[in-house]
Order: sequence, then C-alpha cells, then structure tokens
Amino acid sequence: MNGSRRVHALALVLLMILGSTAAPASAQANDPKQPSVENPHMHFWGTSQMDQCWTHFDRNGSDGSSNTGYGEKEFTGNGEQVDVDFTCRIQSGETFKNNMYLDANSSISIELTFQIQNADCDDQRECQDLTLTLFKGTTAVAMDSFPMNSDGDDQPVNWIIPVAKNMTSWNKSGEEPSIQIEFSKPGYTSAFGCTFVLCGGWFRFYYSNNEDNYSVEANFPIVNLTQPGEGGDDDEGGIGGAVSDTLPGFGLSAGLGALALAAVAGSRSKREE
Repeated sequence: MNGSRRVHALALVLLMILGSTAAPASAQANDPKQPSVENPHMHFWGTSQMDQCWTHFDRNGSDGSSNTGYGEKEFTGNGEQVDVDFTCRIQSGETFKNNMYLDANSSISIELTFQIQNADCDDQRECQDLTLTLFKGTTAVAMDSFPMNSDGDDQPVNWIIPVAKNMTSWNKSGEEPSIQIEFSKPGYTSAFGCTFVLCGGWFRFYYSNNEDNYSVEANFPIVNLTQPGEGGDDDEGGIGGAVSDTLPGFGLSAGLGALALAAVAGSRSKREE
C-alpha cells in the first residue's frame, strides 16, 4: 500500500512540473531578437542604398546594417520625381518563435526619422505625402499620412496606434509586423541644367544605429496573457477588424491537470478497498 502511494505521489509531482514548464514563452523571452514583455522594442536596420530594410528586437543587432546609420536614395535627374516605396520586415530567419500578444487598452508607438528634399507639388505630377502602413503578416491593420517639410532637414515622426481588436494577437511565422513606407513628390527642375544647380531631390531614412541618437523603433505593449475568448469567426482581419485568441498552453495545462486528478482519484479508490 505504501509503495502504491509513493508511485502516485511521484506521478503527481511529475505532472505538476511538466505543467509549469509547458508555457511557450521562455524560448522567445531569452532571445534578444524576439519580442517579450521585457523586450518590446522593434528596431530598424537596412543598407546604405535603402534597397533592403529589416527589423528585429535586438537593440545591439546592427550586423549588416549601414555604417552611416541611414539609407538614402538620390534622384538626380532634372525634375525627377522623388518616389519611394519599400517595406521593413522581420529579418530573415528571425520570425517569431511564439505568438505575440498586446494589451488591448494600450497603443503601439512607432518613432521614425526622415530627411527629404523635394520641390513643391503641382497639378502635373503625382503628389503623395509620407504614408506609413502597419501590416500584420499580409494584412494592413493601420495606415496614416504625415506632411513633411521639403527643405532637407531631419524630421521625426511619432505614430501612435491604439491597439484594435485585430491587433491583440500576432501569430508566429505568419503574422509578424512590417512597416511600408511610401512617398512621392516632384523633384527640382532647372532651366539651366543640373551642373551647378540642384535638380531632383533625395529621400533619407534613419536606422536604429544612427549617429544622431534619433529614436527609431516600434514599441509594442506586449503582455503575457491573451485576450479572453475564442478566435475564429469574429476575425475581420484588416483595418478596423476584430480578433481574439486563446491562452497559450492552456489546453496542455488542462490535460495535465485532468491526469493529475485521475491519479489522485485512483489512489483514493485503492485505499477505500
């Protein structure tokens, strides 16, 4: 009888240990390139030509990024349109290891800095203000435009995005955040050629390792727990949509708990016999 009790007690202890270690957040929390409650800041990196832009959550992970701390594209033709359209995505090989959950009562804060030189708009050519779009995977969940000065000075942008229902849960390996950056305005035109006179313009985007210590990052209000409710039919996906999710690891914990109760019940039954 005593041996049977010891076996049941050992089984119960093992089940409790497994249940306490089943939560999936530990691997992500220990990786500096992964988001966590203690590491909520996503940083921006890229090449000097601005032909590549990537993100991750490690402030010191600037490997491969421009040594000058920014990317720049020049438009040198006479009257050439200053036109950019690029997206900063999670670095290849650094997709989320676990889902990311946000506080539904908070906001995402995105701080970026630009330097843009362009001419005034007219009725003859396209004219688009700086436009930022936040994607969750392939779905746009927020968009805003920002008027910018055209004199070539550095200009910070602080975009505050209240967390909507479709932003509380970001699934791993498929719903990582990305930022699309668009801008299109006329460049300078000269009737005397471009040898001694400014023509066209330029567009500069600062990275997180910039030498001027500009804050270039996206801050996500990450929480350990998900929002209550089951996801699925209520997920509207895009901008203004709604989504909820389940508690990570809850199903496994519930199963382990049921096994533990069964072990205790079996022990009591044998004692009564």
